[in-house]
Amino acid sequence: MAITLVNPDGLPTIGAYRQVAVASGSRMVFIAGQVAWDADGVTVGEGDLAAQVERCYLNIATALAAVGGTFHDVAKLTLYVVDWTPDKMPLLMDGITRAARRLGLAPVPPATLIGVAALDVPDHLVEIEATAVLT
Repeated sequence: MAITLVNPDGLPTIGAYRQVAVASGSRMVFIAGQVAWDADGVTVGEGDLAAQVERCYLNIATALAAVGGTFHDVAKLTLYVVDWTPDKMPLLMDGITRAARRLGLAPVPPATLIGVAALDVPDHLVEIEATAVLT
C-alpha cells in the first residue's frame, strides 16, 4: 500500500479521518468529482445526503479499481456539499461510515469539506473528488 495515514502529535485527533497521508508510491491518480450516479447515470438517494455520500465513495472505489487501486490508496478527498450547514454533519458522517464499512476502511484519509451553492444537477447534494497514489 502506498499510503500511510497518521494523526501527528500536536494536531487534534478527528475520529472520522486522519490529518495526514504519507505517500510512498510513484503513480498519481486524480479522480474527477463523483456524484451519486449509478452506472446508468441515475441519481441514487435523491434527497438523502447520507445515501449520496455513500454512493460517491463507492464510485471512487470503482474508478480506483479500474486503474488497479483501492480506496486504501487515496491520499486526499475533497467533498463539495450543497447548502452546507453544521447540522448536516450527522448525515454526512452516516454516509461516510456506511461507505467505510462497505469498503473496509479504517481510518478514512484526510478530507476537506467545502460548502457550495449548487452542483451541476439539482438532485445532487454532494460531489467528492479524490487523489490517490499507487505503487
